[in-house]
Amino acid sequence: MAAIKTLGILTGGGDVPGLNPCIKTVVDRAVDDGYEVLGFRRGWAGPVNINPDDPAEDWRWVMRLNKAVVRKIDRSGGTFLHTSRIRPSNVKAKEVPAFLRSQFAPADENGVADLTPHILRVLQHLKVDGLIAIGGDDTLSYAARLHQENFPVVAIPKTMDNDVYGTDYCIGFSTAVTRSVDFITALRTPTGSHERIAIVELFGRNSGETSLFAAYLSHVDRAIISEVPFDVAKLAAFLVEDKRANPSNYAIMTISEGATMIGGEIVESGEADAYGHRKLGGVGDVAGDAIKKLTGENIIYQQLGYLMRSGAPDSLDRMVALSYANLATDLIAGGRSGRMVALRDGKYTHIPLSTVISGIKRVDVDELYDRENYRPKVADMLGKPMFLY
Repeated sequence: MAAIKTLGILTGGGDVPGLNPCIKTVVDRAVDDGYEVLGFRRGWAGPVNINPDDPAEDWRWVMRLNKAVVRKIDRSGGTFLHTSRIRPSNVKAKEVPAFLRSQFAPADENGVADLTPHILRVLQHLKVDGLIAIGGDDTLSYAARLHQENFPVVAIPKTMDNDVYGTDYCIGFSTAVTRSVDFITALRTPTGSHERIAIVELFGRNSGETSLFAAYLSHVDRAIISEVPFDVAKLAAFLVEDKRANPSNYAIMTISEGATMIGGEIVESGEADAYGHRKLGGVGDVAGDAIKKLTGENIIYQQLGYLMRSGAPDSLDRMVALSYANLATDLIAGGRSGRMVALRDGKYTHIPLSTVISGIKRVDVDELYDRENYRPKVADMLGKPMFLY
């Protein structure tokens, strides 16, 4: 691989705590190593919207990064580069920039365009000869596409669902679980005061790790995860038992937003995004209505949603963000591309970027979940990794 002189960086998909410390560390290291660094704004939407024939517009979508620019960004959560869910190989007709429509116009308004040739032209126009992409499996799946096009890319996994395939840990997961445990603990006050059943709905499309680990750490009564369809009548009976067994006469449970009832469908709404995902949310409300009808118990339904990804990262996410950033920059400096940094068995490593599109990460149900009683199951701790994965 030719020596990289200008390094690009972007963040895509949902924001998580830890992105800003990661960006700052990449920039600080890259500058020390003699690189110029460009940050693309709004994820893949940045290069999609840059018009090489109108350079005056470039800086709406990309910015020069140096130590002064990133000096304070690690003190807050989210991503100061902003983010989006644009996928350049699958851009809806209405989202194709006006200056590209004559060249990449889909056959009809419901079609999509593959703007990859434009992305490669933009990278050449900006003299970007290497890229670090920070994102979940969707964002990184397009990074893998660029690698297939022989463009040097290194990936850093982030998602509070912890569901990027190939790594045990993604930036954002620890803070999301920490926030969830804190809110669940606080929610015990009104739930106990009013003697109700509380249903706490957490983010998690394909993987139920946030529900499972938040339940495990906060000692809730039951946990429903994305991987195991649940019997709502059985769940209702369990919760009534739990409530009666509690001296304060209440019960509390967690549920993944991607969970389904036996024989039911996933609860989602709105238009599919560029990766084919519609907006999830509401399964806890649906389950709560059913439980109330079955038991007569009053329900508190609480969607934690964006609160899980709000605020500054905890110490673990800072540690992983900095370590991933340093490892990714080492790979760039060493001429290694097409790699994703990862944690496996508690050790930092890197794996082929193509791994991210080779499977779907799920909870090890047999090892960590009691599917009959809807509870975390953690036994025989000897030899298990710190994160129990």
